[in-house]
Amino acid sequence: MTTAPRKTVPGAVGTGGDSHRTPAAAPGTGGTGKPRRPRSYEALTGYLFVGPAVILFCVMGLYTVGYGFALSFATWNGFTPNWTWVGLDNYADLLWRSPVYAPRVRHAALNTLWVMIASPALTVAVSFPLAVLLNRVRRLQSVLRSVYFLPYVTSGVAVFFAWQYILQPDGAINYLLDSVGLGSLSQPQGWLGNPSTAMPTMIAVTVWGHVPVAMLLYLTGLQGIDRSVLEAAELDGAGWWRTNASVIWPLVRPITAIVMLLNLRESLQGFQTFLVMTNGGPGDHTNVLGLEAYRLAFLKNLAPTLGLASALGWILFAAALVLALINLRALRSKT
Repeated sequence: MTTAPRKTVPGAVGTGGDSHRTPAAAPGTGGTGKPRRPRSYEALTGYLFVGPAVILFCVMGLYTVGYGFALSFATWNGFTPNWTWVGLDNYADLLWRSPVYAPRVRHAALNTLWVMIASPALTVAVSFPLAVLLNRVRRLQSVLRSVYFLPYVTSGVAVFFAWQYILQPDGAINYLLDSVGLGSLSQPQGWLGNPSTAMPTMIAVTVWGHVPVAMLLYLTGLQGIDRSVLEAAELDGAGWWRTNASVIWPLVRPITAIVMLLNLRESLQGFQTFLVMTNGGPGDHTNVLGLEAYRLAFLKNLAPTLGLASALGWILFAAALVLALINLRALRSKT
């Protein structure tokens, strides 16, 4: 038995062959023949690219947040050169001490609580069945998805004004009820003019605006479910309702938590819809905390209430932070 002579690769490391090795790369070339830039130059280039964003964040983010927090401990109307420091008086006036502001804040908090309870629950109740039905449609699914998503991409102020016309005494809702023989349900004062129907109507409009995003999130989750799970449920004899209630609903529970969190945040801090459509009326039946903070800041005819508005904003921030932590904790315990 003979052994073929082993060939040696010239220049290979560890071959122990001849000394025809590739010469070591010159310092600064990186082994590719191109001159290598020093690390300090690369770091400086990175800082120059990131610098404008950091400066913008510091000016528009940290400075304004710190400014607003400091303002919550002072009284100021926005035009006088100096603030008047009052410590925690603004928080005390808003929460219990002032006979003028505390009752308004408590009434607005109650209205906000109704919105925070009804809006997320109705959004889930509408968007989940809608996503299940849309997920089963094979034809024109993209068209239907675009139609249901249209309310979200439409300009908010224009839509709110359109809703005002629809809900007026001679609007489309009352006309439709009269046309189908349900004239007894129509509202002669308009759906936003009657104190008993104003807040439920505002909640319905708010839900109408939240459903598109929630429906799209649910639809994305439904399309990610393994088909074998659904086929196993069908083989076990589960019907449509049982499959959705016992299989699909638990699988999309994290999406439900996200939808609830987003709606809670919008309900707690949102005021645009209420400002445009009712401005808190009739009376204060649709006044919410976000709208009350806006009024204290800009609609007090140079009264020194900017500090009160800032304090109310920080109270809303604290409440939103607590709700977010509770929601994340519940989500972590369920998943």
